Amino acid sequence: MAKKRITKNPDSQADVLEVPSEMATSWRERGELGSIAIRNARTHNLRGVSVDLPHGQMSVLTGVSGSGKSSLAFDTLYAEGQRQYIESLSVYARQYVQQMERPEVDSIAGLQPTLCIDQRPTAINPRSTVGTVTEIHDYLRLMMARLGIPSCSQCGEAIDRQSVEQIVGSIRQQPERTQVVVMAPLVRGRKGAHAEVFQKIQKAGLVKARVDGQMVDIDSPPTLAVRTNHTIEAVVDRMVVREDWVTRLEEAVRLALRLADGLVTISIKSPSDRKEQTECERLFSTRFACVSCGESIAEIEPRTFSFNSPYGACTTCEGTGLIETKAKRTGRGRAAKDPSLESDLEEKTPAMECPDCKGARLGPQALAVRIEGQSIDDLCQMPIQRLQEFLEHCRFDSLREPIFQPLRQDIQHRLRFLIEVGLHYLTLGRSAQSLSGGELQRVRLASCIGSGLVGVCYVLDEPSIGLHPRDNDLLIGSLRRLQQAGNTLVVVEHDEAMIRQADLLVDLGPGAGPLGGRLVAAGSVQDVADSEDSMTGKYLSGRMVIAVPGSRRSVDPERLLLLKQATTHNLRGIDVDFPLGCLIGVAGVSGSGKSSLILDTLIPRLRQNLGRSSSARDTHPDPLLSGWKQIDRCIAIDQTPIGRTPRSCPATYCGAQDLIRRIFAATRDAKQRGYSSNRFSFNAGDGRCAVCQGQGQQRLEMNFLADLFVTCPQCKGSRYNQATLDVHYRDRNIAQVLSMSIDEAVDFFDGIDSLQQILISLQRVGLGYISLGQPSTTLSGGEAQRIKLATELASRSPGHTLAILDEPTTGLHWRDVDRLIDVLQGIVDKGNTVLVIEHHLDVLKACDWLLELGPEGGVEGGQLIAQGTPEQVAGDPRSLTGPFLAPLLQRIEPKNKENE
Repeated sequence: MAKKRITKNPDSQADVLEVPSEMATSWRERGELGSIAIRNARTHNLRGVSVDLPHGQMSVLTGVSGSGKSSLAFDTLYAEGQRQYIESLSVYARQYVQQMERPEVDSIAGLQPTLCIDQRPTAINPRSTVGTVTEIHDYLRLMMARLGIPSCSQCGEAIDRQSVEQIVGSIRQQPERTQVVVMAPLVRGRKGAHAEVFQKIQKAGLVKARVDGQMVDIDSPPTLAVRTNHTIEAVVDRMVVREDWVTRLEEAVRLALRLADGLVTISIKSPSDRKEQTECERLFSTRFACVSCGESIAEIEPRTFSFNSPYGACTTCEGTGLIETKAKRTGRGRAAKDPSLESDLEEKTPAMECPDCKGARLGPQALAVRIEGQSIDDLCQMPIQRLQEFLEHCRFDSLREPIFQPLRQDIQHRLRFLIEVGLHYLTLGRSAQSLSGGELQRVRLASCIGSGLVGVCYVLDEPSIGLHPRDNDLLIGSLRRLQQAGNTLVVVEHDEAMIRQADLLVDLGPGAGPLGGRLVAAGSVQDVADSEDSMTGKYLSGRMVIAVPGSRRSVDPERLLLLKQATTHNLRGIDVDFPLGCLIGVAGVSGSGKSSLILDTLIPRLRQNLGRSSSARDTHPDPLLSGWKQIDRCIAIDQTPIGRTPRSCPATYCGAQDLIRRIFAATRDAKQRGYSSNRFSFNAGDGRCAVCQGQGQQRLEMNFLADLFVTCPQCKGSRYNQATLDVHYRDRNIAQVLSMSIDEAVDFFDGIDSLQQILISLQRVGLGYISLGQPSTTLSGGEAQRIKLATELASRSPGHTLAILDEPTTGLHWRDVDRLIDVLQGIVDKGNTVLVIEHHLDVLKACDWLLELGPEGGVEGGQLIAQGTPEQVAGDPRSLTGPFLAPLLQRIEPKNKENE
């Protein structure tokens, strides 16, 4: 097959990818005509990129971190797809949708409807579960409502219909002068104005109604808010218990049942002359009632099984399954004898399982409905693989089987995708907050794949995040099925296995930031591997490799951090040794217990001990953690944003901004004007622009259109007022300094050691291309993590440090990974300990010591299956990482290794 060529478009002077006629012919033969034609994309650092991404194929975008991959895939392609869709809606509908800014691109032709699965963690609600995120729980709710068999929550007997005589008989024995109100519940917790309901009540000859708990005259009904839930009950009769009241009660009950389709609400209030007045309400139904104890239940609806609805949630824990408790603690021993210390301390303890619903989150009525003896909570606690098998063997009678078949098909369709991406061990009831990053990404991916859409362009951001190499084939297979169903895939990826599966590989670069944004190479994997200009190609071809360390640090048996009997989540009481002064890697398949061991067990316990040891008199040993006194501090560096507003930037996070402000305040101009360092802050004070309040932009509300952000006309985007900008340091004002890249700032502030230490640290972790004042909202997760790492590197804190990083290679190209490994090795060389939770084989092979958890995920994991040097783990027959690691340890570096 002929190679693809890159030529210049004479009109735009941009790089254009020419697709060979052979590939175009194959598209036509399969009926997948054309491509997504992007012309002259200039978003962020893109420099007029033009490329054709074939329909019905998997195109992979790669390049060094900061080269412009996300700018092309998400901020250009996906943003334009969303914008075009939103513009197809009515003007009225657009006001309720968050509209995206038009990307800087001449044109994007052939764009299909777009869906995005990116790295940004969605706002996970504490109520979210695997079932709600994938929407499988909604199907289960419908299945239980239509097919479930209710039983009494008190005695367990099957619920049967209740007659009018039974309803009257259950309330007729009230004492005299008891006030009874019979009401017909016509609307129960539903949105709308419900004008027709009031008309129905009036036509029935009734004069009163209870609306949201308040009595109203039916002649002048209230105007209800359309978007608020309302409850409307027609007042059929109000009576006081007397000798001859039963006939009247029966007539009222019959009328209420007729109006409310088998439901009636009875309000009972004790006589007013009693010392203790009681008031209660009971809901009766001619549909379901317990014959033995008389318990009556309302109509079974899908919302009955929703823990996010007040009609289904457990009233004790309000649908969370947990309750927060407070324990009182009193000083003991000698301290308790000291009157000055005799005070009860109230402290929050970890949330406990709800005693009423036992963590099921649902009320007793929902849990009493079963299918083949299983409640909805029982189904949600089954591993996904087991649930799939349960549904396969479910059988119903001839009346209910037609209802069950389409529901089972939809549920099993979604379950199958969760199984295919290696999540068979999860349960639908598992809290989304307890999932690892990789698990959550794949849950979201499976929910999108399981939707069954066709003719869609899926834009994915590193779907291999958190995946063990063993599971890559499962993910690739799922993506291939998605593509073969008639969808287009555009994948931003650094994983070699995924890159080698690309139908079209697009390499951006050659560098990062201002040095990137160009189309370096595009074509087949072999085309890019043969390219002399492509950094990706050099690693694909083996002309460049990440070297195996020439020697490894030996383990000192006297310097060990020992964690005993770890049982968090799925950990099975394991004992783990962490050799200090080493680079430690923690590996294992997704869900094997890595995060449970390190993030949820080791870090909290270590920090608790280190905080307690601040007292010189503290000599208490920890029975579950020993060796911790050899560590002075523990830092965890994750990928959460360094700030959530544009006001946050690398300079403010790492402390460089404070030093820069002091430098400007020390200039002659600033001293003559009486300016302090506060003058040079754009977040507050008199120095920022008064028009845009230091943001550099103004938001223009466009009513039904998307809000428009324009550069502030007063400060021209500088964020400062003119009086502040008149102060210069080395011929640059504060705004010009903040617009410098890290590389430029290193040269500019040469000789200022305190600032140089911070800037060089940022440069060492490969962030020389970002600007000091770049808004944190535009930084990727990998960039945010490296800024945190650089900030820690720049600190002068003495003593031995344990630095823990969770998948630091996320978003990093091979070249960036190589640089990261050098940085981590440098930290360890200074007497510190670095621990990484990682799947990247090049990082694992560089470690001094590896720990592998497994053998599988979930309940099948939580064991320490291998440990030792990378060579020892590679040779361990129990290791699942070993077979993938061994070839890299044996790989010989090319003699003429190229340098960047």
